[in-house]
Amino acid sequence: MVWTPAFAVTATLFVLITGANDGAALIGLGLRFPKSLGWVTVALPAVALMCVPYVWGVAVARTFTERLAGLGTSGGAAAFLAGVVIAVCVVGLLAGRGLPTSLTLAVVGGITGAGFGAGLPVSLSGLAGVLAVGAGAPLVGVLLGYLLAVASRRVPSSRRMPRLVLAAHLLAYLAQCVAYALNDGQKMIAVVSVAVEVGRHGPGGIGPVDVPPWWMVPLVVAFLTGALTSMPKVGERLGRGLVLTRPLHVVSAETAAAGAVLGSSALGSPVSMTQSVTAGVVGAAASEGAGRVRWQGVVNMATAWLVTLPSSMALGCLAGLAVRLL
Repeated sequence: MVWTPAFAVTATLFVLITGANDGAALIGLGLRFPKSLGWVTVALPAVALMCVPYVWGVAVARTFTERLAGLGTSGGAAAFLAGVVIAVCVVGLLAGRGLPTSLTLAVVGGITGAGFGAGLPVSLSGLAGVLAVGAGAPLVGVLLGYLLAVASRRVPSSRRMPRLVLAAHLLAYLAQCVAYALNDGQKMIAVVSVAVEVGRHGPGGIGPVDVPPWWMVPLVVAFLTGALTSMPKVGERLGRGLVLTRPLHVVSAETAAAGAVLGSSALGSPVSMTQSVTAGVVGAAASEGAGRVRWQGVVNMATAWLVTLPSSMALGCLAGLAVRLL
């Protein structure tokens, strides 16, 4: 049956591109901190992705499969596949250019647009809630990054300061990894769960999100593969492309991003870790003056974000219509 390999290929590409987009930004910022241990920086996201869904659940993954459109009805799996394919195409193009755009926005737009095109019931209130939280998270990230950076400069200096800052970095990075696994990283779980279900039962409506441990290991391996492959482009652009980062910038940005994403997780709404990290970096750097921020880089990335949602929604609608007519 053609549906099974189609979903399998789509899920694999989706996880790889998620790593190239989200993972490269997450790990790349962590490596910007002086004396960072590379293996720890890479291992922490992997451990978080493996453990967090079994400790705190997959509420955000269910948002992708249940809150945006009526994917549990006939044709829901095909519409979901169409929306994810559109998201992969849109973000893959931007990631190839070294622009870490929001894959979360692309998935939300692609699935919603495909639902419209396929004639499925679409929850406008659910979509509005997700977009409102998604728009607010970067603003919170900027504010937190700014305030944390200002506060950090008022801490009295001491001989132990380098060790204290390193410890703060490790705690902030750990919180950021947990936040990613609890929120933004769960879009991978949603896609792979649907692919596995279609492989077992064929296309139709989408059932509950399931997270069996046997496929979490290859998911994490594929995620890290995409992240490490794309990091020279995305990580460099996120760091030097926006600001000349300092250790306190990194710690403040990591803490701000973790706070914004964890707060969104409490609402069950997916938000972009890439956006939150970037917002935290900009806020922390702006605390030392607007001249510390490379605004052209910020404008380029913001433009990519603004293009992502409408383009993925419009293309998703066309893809859903094509699925409906087939």
